[in-house]
Amino acid sequence: MIQKTVTGNKTKALISLAQKCKTLNQLKQIHAHLLKTFLSENALAIGPLLSVAAISKIPSFFSYARLIFNHSSHRNTFMYNTMIRGYMQANFPKPSVFCYLDMLNMGFEPNNYTFPPLIKACVILGPLENFGMFVHAHVVKFGFGEDPFVVSSLLEFYSLVHKMGTARVLFDKSPDRDVVTWTTMVDGYGKIGDVENARDLFEKMPERNAVSWSAIMAAYSRISDFKEVLSLFRQMQEVGMKPNESGLVSVLTACAHLGAITQGLWVHSYAKRYHLEKNVILATAAVDMYSKCGYVHSALSVFEGISNKDAGAWNAMISGVAMNGDAKKSLELFDRMVKSGTQPTETTFVAVLTTCTHAKMVRDGLNLFENMSAVYGVEPQLEHYACVVDLLARAGMVEEAEKFIEEKMEGLGGGDANVWGALLSACRIYGKIEVGNRVWRKLAEMGITDFGTHVLSYNIYKEAGWDMEANKVRKLISETGMKKKPGCSVIEVNGVVEEFLAGDNRHPKAGEMYRVIHSFLKMSNLV
Repeated sequence: MIQKTVTGNKTKALISLAQKCKTLNQLKQIHAHLLKTFLSENALAIGPLLSVAAISKIPSFFSYARLIFNHSSHRNTFMYNTMIRGYMQANFPKPSVFCYLDMLNMGFEPNNYTFPPLIKACVILGPLENFGMFVHAHVVKFGFGEDPFVVSSLLEFYSLVHKMGTARVLFDKSPDRDVVTWTTMVDGYGKIGDVENARDLFEKMPERNAVSWSAIMAAYSRISDFKEVLSLFRQMQEVGMKPNESGLVSVLTACAHLGAITQGLWVHSYAKRYHLEKNVILATAAVDMYSKCGYVHSALSVFEGISNKDAGAWNAMISGVAMNGDAKKSLELFDRMVKSGTQPTETTFVAVLTTCTHAKMVRDGLNLFENMSAVYGVEPQLEHYACVVDLLARAGMVEEAEKFIEEKMEGLGGGDANVWGALLSACRIYGKIEVGNRVWRKLAEMGITDFGTHVLSYNIYKEAGWDMEANKVRKLISETGMKKKPGCSVIEVNGVVEEFLAGDNRHPKAGEMYRVIHSFLKMSNLV
């Protein structure tokens, strides 16, 4: 008993000293003292030193913690838990898992502190979902199935592997559900596009925080229901909840897609007022919003104010100036990006290739495409091939575009509606009837049922006077039941976004709007 007290007092003093260590040499001095006094053979004494080293977030300290642990002949559950947590904190999920397996092999039982970091390792490893289920089985076996921290970690894991049915069973059985577990479920449903269940849980939440609101707004953003994102944001403001950076990103994204510049300006002003504009993701969302609303100078101003520009920020600005017709500026930004040492991504090349397409800079576009893999280490994907087809087709190089598809994409089957549409549009514009005829016949043989593609083919035949072929296309459209997606328009009035679909008369003022339109038509007939 006396020995335990002496050891305990020394341990407390050493923990206090270890926590104050700033350098590895200082930590080694404390470890040397433990070795000298034989306390290193006492797991109760070495454990706290190991904990300080393993979770200090200093790489050299963690490396030393691994040495201490590997050379320790006297271990306990606390030491294993410390290393599992340390590996996770250092972003080494696999060693974290192996450490747990070693713990079991050595005969030590896990406790409630073992599982949260271990489950987080499973979250990072993601696809290895069977191991996550193995850990879940151990949670139940060792009696921690109702621990709130363990349950929360399991919910996060099952959400990541899209097993929301299992997550829901866990959630419904959990007796201690806090705002974190509720939010995890809302976010999990949102990530798989199940906004119905996400919204149902959100509405039932006994308590909400900024993260909860952010999760439900992100859910609607993922399914492109941007109008509902703005509606939720207004509700959030009405209850007096202060949004976080993630929530503001969702709102700015919604403003960008809806062209809601008034609300976008307000959100960006709010971010600046609370000094949130330094967040790179938030600033990038502001760049995208201003660009899509046509305020390129504002977008450039925000972009230049980002101190640590990542690929996302560069991509947003390159795309932004491109969509507003400044091809030269877009390519200049690309050169700046490369010179800054930022690695271009797949998205970067979609942006610059699209720029070259609209500016009819065929040579530049082809050079960029050829250099993607050789110079920049980015392997071309389908969307990049589609960009090149569009580049050639819009420049009137229809035969070259067809040849590119055959040689580089292994024929039309290697493309999609964007590729076929680009080629057929060019055939119609430049009167390349024979090419258009070859393309449609191949697509018909492949059983392609894309409405837009067949309408383009019909128009090519009709305008060329090939009525028999045009009728064949029309018959195919009718027999396969192809439908055109309704057009959509959006307008912002006094900060409120109104959305209209072609043929939709559900708007409360639809009757009044139709009467105004009819009056305009009557007036135009009188002129």
